[in-house]
Amino acid sequence: MKLTISTPDSLGIIAGSLCMLHCMATPFLFVLMAGISGIEAAPGWWISINYFFLVIAFFAVYRSVKTTSRSFMKPLFWISWIALAFVMINEQFVWIELAELYSYLMASFLIALHLYNRKYCRCSSNSCCATST
Repeated sequence: MKLTISTPDSLGIIAGSLCMLHCMATPFLFVLMAGISGIEAAPGWWISINYFFLVIAFFAVYRSVKTTSRSFMKPLFWISWIALAFVMINEQFVWIELAELYSYLMASFLIALHLYNRKYCRCSSNSCCATST
């Protein structure tokens, strides 16, 4: 099976959705792990998945900013990515006490931007945007 992603917005939507699933699954997995093995800290490989999604989101935002025809979308994309990065990094280092809800809000906002951009993207050629039917 060949998976093709026609736009950076599709990549952003997929990555953002997987990131949110990862965040939602984390508390349940920790409860399960703590009950089974007595480990209370998150394993390093699990925390690194956060940064993996953040890197994917960066490239999706970078490409979306280059292909969007809506000038107001460019700063919104970067502001939302920076906010998401701050929330994710803050979650590990705890500079400011923030509720987990902020992670979900930032990821949801970034997904919504990609959905909007995908729907209303108007490029000069079909090479950067999915053709709408």
